[in-house]
Amino acid sequence: MRSARTFTRMILGLLSFAAFIMSGQGQEDKTLHLQIGAPQYKNKVLDVVPGEIASVKKGKPVLFAQMIKDMKTSRFVYIGETHDSLPMHDIQFRVIQALHEQDPKLAIGMEMLPSTFQDVLDRWSLGVLSQEEFIRHLQWYITWNFNFGFYEKIFQFAKDNRIPVYALNAPREVITKIRMKGWDALTDEEKNLVPKPDLSNEQHRLYVRTIFETMEMPPQMKGAGLEMVFEGLFRAQSAWDEVMAANAVKGAEEEGRRMVVLAGSGHLLYNLGINRRAFEKNKLPMSTVITVAVPKGRKSLQVERSLGDFIWGIEEEERPAFPSVGLNFKKFDGLENLVIQQKPTDGAAKGLDLEKGDVILSVGGKPFSDVNEVRMFLAGFKWGDEVVFKILRGGDVKDVVMKFEMPAPDEEKKQL
Repeated sequence: MRSARTFTRMILGLLSFAAFIMSGQGQEDKTLHLQIGAPQYKNKVLDVVPGEIASVKKGKPVLFAQMIKDMKTSRFVYIGETHDSLPMHDIQFRVIQALHEQDPKLAIGMEMLPSTFQDVLDRWSLGVLSQEEFIRHLQWYITWNFNFGFYEKIFQFAKDNRIPVYALNAPREVITKIRMKGWDALTDEEKNLVPKPDLSNEQHRLYVRTIFETMEMPPQMKGAGLEMVFEGLFRAQSAWDEVMAANAVKGAEEEGRRMVVLAGSGHLLYNLGINRRAFEKNKLPMSTVITVAVPKGRKSLQVERSLGDFIWGIEEEERPAFPSVGLNFKKFDGLENLVIQQKPTDGAAKGLDLEKGDVILSVGGKPFSDVNEVRMFLAGFKWGDEVVFKILRGGDVKDVVMKFEMPAPDEEKKQL
């Protein structure tokens, strides 16, 4: 049974991941079929085919070169992603590369990092840091925790071509505070990081509520408190969109460049998220690319035409390019070793004899006292690899072997 905390974390994850195809029962994501967005496309649909790019304006497929040509006047280009989909990141890379060839005055804005790490990104773009130093200084596997390999080509291209990269997000603890208590509860310093989010757009509210209502609710989340939970989640999503829009606009103005924004598709669908809020600030022309995975066995997938400006179809992956570990670690004052924060329920750690409170003596024969360091180490393993965790539990030392393989779906996941 999911706890309230687990449910909230899952909802926030789906808001960031959205435009995925639901699995288990062949059910498609309802967010792809909402009557919202640009009114001229209401009640109009497009067939998305793997390997094809559909132009919403033209209502038909276009070649990649034509899409780039059509973007020439767009000062902001938004490219959605599912964070653990390498094909989607490859699309982002191709678009960035082509736009840079069209006009080298380019900047990249990224959801993945809070603006408090901007100095590290500046040093990367200037070629000062090695990749290992970059990951360490960013605390990548604490701040984001998706395998750096998903983004490696994009970061390397920015470094090689001295393209400024902007951290668009806010520290997670600030967004959590907005979710729990509202923007007015922030300190003055925190308010400087996150502009007050506009909560008045009813189409955006409908979009977020659609995701919220498709989830299986744990009993403790039902009843009178359910609406309060939704309002908190809506505030959090709106705050994310607001701060990323503000930082994207700020970066573009500072550089005098076209800005390419990379973010989870849930922040961009129907041009209602980051893209809408940035446009309201500066009225500059924009384009949004949404990538949609077509389930295996299907030739196409029908979606609302208002989903974005260009809708790129890809084949659904059997598994992500890089395995997920599924472990959360915690550091306690006075204890050199890391501790497992909660019993794993996903990733390669699912089903292993690992419990909340287990003290990690070594991983692969190496001791670790830093969360980012152990995650950097684990990120180097591929599908089929194995690693041994030596743990201390209740005075007993034991070895637990982790094999990097896809966990078997459970009944709970099948119901999603």
